[in-house]
Amino acid sequence: MPELPEVENARLVVEKALGRVITDIDDSDTYECRPHRPGDIRRALEGGTLTTARRRGKAMWCDTETADGTGGPTLGIHLGMGGRVIVTAPDGDETSQYGGGDPHVGERDTDKPEWTRFAITFDDGGQLRLFDKRRLGRVRLEPDIDALGPDAAEISRQDFRDRIGSSGAPLKARLLDQAAIAGIGNLLADEVLWQCALSPARKAKTLTTEELDELRVVLRRAIRSAIRQGGVHTGEVIPFRKADATCPRCGSPMSRGTVGGRTTWWCSKEQS
Repeated sequence: MPELPEVENARLVVEKALGRVITDIDDSDTYECRPHRPGDIRRALEGGTLTTARRRGKAMWCDTETADGTGGPTLGIHLGMGGRVIVTAPDGDETSQYGGGDPHVGERDTDKPEWTRFAITFDDGGQLRLFDKRRLGRVRLEPDIDALGPDAAEISRQDFRDRIGSSGAPLKARLLDQAAIAGIGNLLADEVLWQCALSPARKAKTLTTEELDELRVVLRRAIRSAIRQGGVHTGEVIPFRKADATCPRCGSPMSRGTVGGRTTWWCSKEQS
């Protein structure tokens, strides 16, 4: 599943589609566009424009404007496990794309029209497309984001202390709780806990204020690095999340278990 850095990079691609007049929409995939019926999204947005590309955690959406200049419905775009957002420049010039990093999807595969699940065509000849081989993405009007906690890249120090440090849940499970803090997935959680040398199974409420503050600083730094480098898979410990691997910092064996219902890796010495 894409995490905050992947979605942020996809949002930056969507920005290339802003302000361009929508002349047509293919929303015929009833699974990807559920619960809408074919034509619902097209009728709501045709003739208007996408005005702002927004994100909170792993959720991404666009504000829209109708043809008469009034505010239109928001358009939610979810990448699923391996979706890619593709935006083409006017008249088919250079294409920008970003997505969930599905290792089974290469750039040549994006030429396969049957894997384009949703498409917006603009009056300049360009398009915004959701390319999704696995068909696990989602496009819908007026997505509900009210249940999400504050964005992990922007959460304040005090809010982080209150939301993470007050929980009796295992630390990793609390970080993965999107209602507490939005945007952290399995890989990012393992990365930041390894960088801080904190046990993923430790109860969150046992962290000191200093430990919570350091965890927030490391989290924000890891997010910035992953955005810059292209995704959470670029983290320092991620290549060592496998059997018979050793900690890249101290050389101790990596341990594997389940925390918060997710497969978890940690250094057997430093994160015990």
